[in-house]
Amino acid sequence: MAAGASSRLPRFEKNRFVGARDTMIVYDCDDAHQLARLEARLEDDGLLGRNLIQSFGPDTLAEARNRGFRSATAR
Repeated sequence: MAAGASSRLPRFEKNRFVGARDTMIVYDCDDAHQLARLEARLEDDGLLGRNLIQSFGPDTLAEARNRGFRSATAR
């Protein structure tokens, strides 16, 4: 079930796909389960403070894959 744009990350409200550079995993922030996993990583691993979060332009899964990221659903 999709969470919707209103449930996205505060600093990335306009981005559906957000990647973690340390694992090269991209999360779909409109998917409630993937968003929860990403939020846990942000808190537990300090990804924002370590500058390990990336958004994509255009904001598509294809662009994330083009940059070497794998989908969180593939795990």
